[in-house]
Amino acid sequence: MSASQASSPKSGGAKVLPDELGHFGPYGGRFVPENLMPALEELHAAYLTAQQDPAFSEELEDLLANYAGRPTPLYEAKNLSKALGGGRIFLKREDLTHTGAHKINNALGQVLLAKRMGKKRIIAETGAGQHGVATATVAALMGLKCMVYMGTLDMERQALNVTRMQMLGATVEPVTSGSCSLKDATTQAIRDWVTNVGDTHYIIGSVVGPHPYPMLVRGFQSVIGKEARAQLLEREGKLPKAAVACVGAGSNAIGLFHPLLNDPVDLIGVEAAGHGLESGEHSASLTAGRPGVLHGSSLYLLQDPDGQIIEAYSMAAGLDYPGVGPEHSYLKDIERATYATVDDKAAVKAFIDLARYEGIIPALESSHALAHLKDLAPRYAPDDIILVCLSGRGDKDVSQVAAYLEKQK
Repeated sequence: MSASQASSPKSGGAKVLPDELGHFGPYGGRFVPENLMPALEELHAAYLTAQQDPAFSEELEDLLANYAGRPTPLYEAKNLSKALGGGRIFLKREDLTHTGAHKINNALGQVLLAKRMGKKRIIAETGAGQHGVATATVAALMGLKCMVYMGTLDMERQALNVTRMQMLGATVEPVTSGSCSLKDATTQAIRDWVTNVGDTHYIIGSVVGPHPYPMLVRGFQSVIGKEARAQLLEREGKLPKAAVACVGAGSNAIGLFHPLLNDPVDLIGVEAAGHGLESGEHSASLTAGRPGVLHGSSLYLLQDPDGQIIEAYSMAAGLDYPGVGPEHSYLKDIERATYATVDDKAAVKAFIDLARYEGIIPALESSHALAHLKDLAPRYAPDDIILVCLSGRGDKDVSQVAAYLEKQK
């Protein structure tokens, strides 16, 4: 199904885009320096051509299967379901991919595009480090130079992933500006790309940035929802009643949601409330933000009355971003998806609960989606299926969670 064919059963058949200019309703587009326009056009053309090339699809599918480990399992979390009551909870196990998160899906697709365009150097931004690790991994696989921009705050709290990137041969460039987190790393990566656009491809890690990035990242991440949909139909003979995913900038959620847009499935994204919405220290762009422009795209954004960006906060580094992708912004407006919030305390509890109930240690990012199940699961009947994207594993977060719990004593 193409983007232009998908429609929303809850919005009177409203089109899910982007259109030819990269707009999802009023969101998306291209707000970039003129010298980046040729690179974006080149990337757009390469992506559209690749989508029609069986050789590209075959190579990507082979890498996803035999390198990344797809399809990922769909696991029924019976102990957690029993503890919460209500619907049956199924976990789409993106934590079991190579490198430990859904980020590898997009990184593999984009590095193949970079090869087709003859690029010799790869750059990326990262917050939690999982996109950085995935990018460093595919660059090593393809023999390309790699530089990853990462805020110093995130380097400190995700030290394990910094070491992993360096072992894979990438240069990790510390970013000391602003809040020293994901937004600032993205800004530095864009500055690099403007300077080195001729031989460099920028692998954006989420469904943000100028067109065509929100479209192509969605395309590579939609394997999550396509697989889960097929797995449920084969095993259970029915679709889920609800699909749930954490939302920072939004790639794992769009990957889960997009193949279900035409189905009667409740789509629920969960944003990071941080220290609480009332504190002002959170990353809930859809819940507490308003439309603005960030990193080349129009989207929901945390900003003050004068339009200045408000620094985001989340204990989960991968959710610590003040904007959310244009397609999520559109889905919110047309009421095809709803968005809830979960604070740090609830996310940590969900982190521990999944470990204790199911023997699975989730990423802090994924723990936000899991935490919302406490309120969500009882709303559904015992035979209803609630599909949750377990977007990554929690190895990277164990020390951070342990330190948090120690402070609570």
